[in-house]
Amino acid sequence: MVEHKTFAAALRHAAGTTALAAGGALALGGALVGYGMLETQKFGLRRETLSILPRGAADIKVLHLSDIHMVPGQETKIQWLRELADLKPDFVINTGDNLSHRKAIPSLLNALEPLMAFPGAFVPGSNCYYAPKLKNPFKYFARNDGIPNPSSRDQLPFEDMHRAFGSAGWVNMSNRSHSTVLNGLRLDLSGVDDPHIDRDHFAGWPRGSSTSDQAPHVRIALTHAPYQRVLDQFTEAKADVIFAGHTHGGQVCIPGYGALVSNCDLPTWRARGLSDWEYAGNSVPLNVSAGLGTSRFAPIRFACPPEAILVTLTGRK
Repeated sequence: MVEHKTFAAALRHAAGTTALAAGGALALGGALVGYGMLETQKFGLRRETLSILPRGAADIKVLHLSDIHMVPGQETKIQWLRELADLKPDFVINTGDNLSHRKAIPSLLNALEPLMAFPGAFVPGSNCYYAPKLKNPFKYFARNDGIPNPSSRDQLPFEDMHRAFGSAGWVNMSNRSHSTVLNGLRLDLSGVDDPHIDRDHFAGWPRGSSTSDQAPHVRIALTHAPYQRVLDQFTEAKADVIFAGHTHGGQVCIPGYGALVSNCDLPTWRARGLSDWEYAGNSVPLNVSAGLGTSRFAPIRFACPPEAILVTLTGRK
């Protein structure tokens, strides 16, 4: 009888310990999720400098935006984006995934309205065309093929967004090239539609006279998703810089280690920041944005706060 009571007491103690551990795990998990939701509001500006312009050329300030994933009512994000106009960039580059809700275009255009007073260019992401879906987060650790069989009910009113961008003078660089002059320097732009949903086609660089390559210029490449095949094409074609987004910087990172996934075939250590992409004997600076938003179905970030990037292009030494 004494042994039975002792055994029963041991069981109760074990059950109590298990319950405490489970409760502690739930509390920790809740705290991490809560922090992750707060981090989505910790918008920051990353500053980079690249010496890629012809010697003696005036500096060009490029503001790089990506993965805004706008949802109606995101007033903090809207106000923060509007205040970026105070930076007075010379050029704005938007690398896609602007929407996370089909009714978000008025909010997006309100946020970007001050910035659309500056020259700019953009490429779409899949979440410009199609609304995000609720999905198993563990699928990000497997090969991702974009949006399988998108249907008309998933489609976003991207034409309205693109018309507004175009009316403001922002150039749609989807599978095309374009040349413009800024601060007395010719900018040759080339962009692709979103590789994540296999819509990319590299159109090369703008064609001019037989001596156009001898005139001072800089080659800027744009893509939403930085798949290696696209980066290789841009690099082989001797781009001077590549701008990309899509990765969210990993979105949920391990402090001291970094991103666990890049949501494409880009190595995870390149999921955020500036690095050099090498291919066919060429090396090109690659700027990957961690983005400014998340899917509305996964509104958390961890050790990976949202960002815009101000890249100052300067003359070569």
